[in-house]
Amino acid sequence: MTLKIYFLRHGQTALSKDNLFCGSGSDPGLTDEGKEMARQFGEAYKSLEWKAIYTSPLKRTHETAEPIRSALNAQLVIREGLKEIDYGKWEGKSVDQVEKDYHDDYIRWKSDPAWNSPTNGEQAIKISQRATAVVEEIVNKYSAGNVLVVSHKATIRITICSLLGIDVGRFRERIGCPVASLSMVEFAQRGPLIHTIADRSHLSERLRMLEGT
Repeated sequence: MTLKIYFLRHGQTALSKDNLFCGSGSDPGLTDEGKEMARQFGEAYKSLEWKAIYTSPLKRTHETAEPIRSALNAQLVIREGLKEIDYGKWEGKSVDQVEKDYHDDYIRWKSDPAWNSPTNGEQAIKISQRATAVVEEIVNKYSAGNVLVVSHKATIRITICSLLGIDVGRFRERIGCPVASLSMVEFAQRGPLIHTIADRSHLSERLRMLEGT
């Protein structure tokens, strides 16, 4: 038996619905649809034997984890390393606003977010360091079994790129991660092996079809 880490992105928030920059500087709760996404995930996966549930410190991940946490009567393991990218001055703004008000920074970030940050924000390489440290903690603690990690869009994509040896500067172009999607990495004998990316089969068709997620 091997260790499998399931990376779950939180459910829909008002900011994700409107496609606004929502990083570690924003802490919205889930919409009603987001809460239903969390409930449907919990219902689909509560029968799997979980070793632990890790989350970021932000409200949207706690609310997403709550249905399965409650079903399992488990405690959340909260780690700062799992929080979302810091978007700095872009927090809460639309892409059009950012491109207009911070044009040069936005162009540099789009070309290589590994080493270029949002204005007063965080480089992807820094996110990779803090998030993979949490993965290393999990790998060292659990040699086998299933561990759930509830985190955020950029953080999950960057972490998966780091584990698979993909340039983290390409995370926006290589890994999809819509709201309430699940990706699974197995830590096999020869290293991390991706089994699932951005699966949403646990959601109803109506929730899968929502725009702006």
